[in-house]
Amino acid sequence: MMIVVMRTRATMKEVAEVIKVIEKNGFKPHLSKGEEKTIIGVVGDERRLESARLEVLPGVEKVIPILRPFKLASREFRKDNTQIRVGDVTFGSQQVVLMAGPCAVETREQTLECAKRVKAAGARVLRGGAFKPRTSPYAFQGLGEEGLEILSEAREITGLPIVTEVMSPVDVPLVAKHADILQIGARNMQNFSLLEEVGRLSKPILLKRGMSSTLEELLMAAEYILSNGNYNVILCERGIRTFEPYTRNTLDITAVPVLRELTHLPVVVDPSHATGRRTLIPPVTLAAIAAGADGIIVEVHPHPEKALCDGPQALTPDDFKKLVSDIRLVAAAVGRRC
Repeated sequence: MMIVVMRTRATMKEVAEVIKVIEKNGFKPHLSKGEEKTIIGVVGDERRLESARLEVLPGVEKVIPILRPFKLASREFRKDNTQIRVGDVTFGSQQVVLMAGPCAVETREQTLECAKRVKAAGARVLRGGAFKPRTSPYAFQGLGEEGLEILSEAREITGLPIVTEVMSPVDVPLVAKHADILQIGARNMQNFSLLEEVGRLSKPILLKRGMSSTLEELLMAAEYILSNGNYNVILCERGIRTFEPYTRNTLDITAVPVLRELTHLPVVVDPSHATGRRTLIPPVTLAAIAAGADGIIVEVHPHPEKALCDGPQALTPDDFKKLVSDIRLVAAAVGRRC
């Protein structure tokens, strides 16, 4: 891939002409408008474009190759942070976005109670699983479409946007009908058919890092979504599998600043799945905010002891309220707000 950097005062007519030449040569252009520069990404074997001589076209400042394997996700393609607006929050801005709710939608009463209480405490997005990928086939798998309908009702009552997981390409239209953000879980990070399907949407995608995946593999998974036309991708560090047994996973806190160097995409952290223990969620959350995370996604349940899944890693609403107060202090200390 190469990028075509347009001059600061390039006209839309000049940009359109460059795009026309790119498409004429059989490539798909990807347009990125920054505060000062317009950049056009060209995916494919750049040697085939040599005859097009893009660098001599009016309005073109320079043409440079992108050397990293992830092209559209790289800082080379877009220097400014991508900002993704969902409701009244913006991922990738100075705002730290708090997403909270139950691991799974169990009942209407449980979900609505949780939604009201996390909103009152400061959450800006409601999380909840309608489809649950579980290690055991005998564990609670979620309510499916009924769960999505409950989440939609919770949004109507509280005004909170919804983030929920989609597991299969065939379920994408159904989940997209109800969700404001579609989550790709850790187990599906390299489900390439699913990535391509959500890449055809315009809705934001929350992409979780696989439990044994490198950061480059995470960014290459994001590339599948971006290359299909959906640039609204939010990356999520949720812990990786190591030899350490005292936590459910091992949170890679360094992933946050590293990803912020490598990519323009927003980065959030899931301290619930990273630790598996509610007592560890507050310190890990604060560390993530201090490290530069654009948000967190945390599990909250009105009665964790009765939860049908992941009860030990769910905060109570009162726990979450206290955590939000601490988050605001740390966010302010690093020049952020929530």
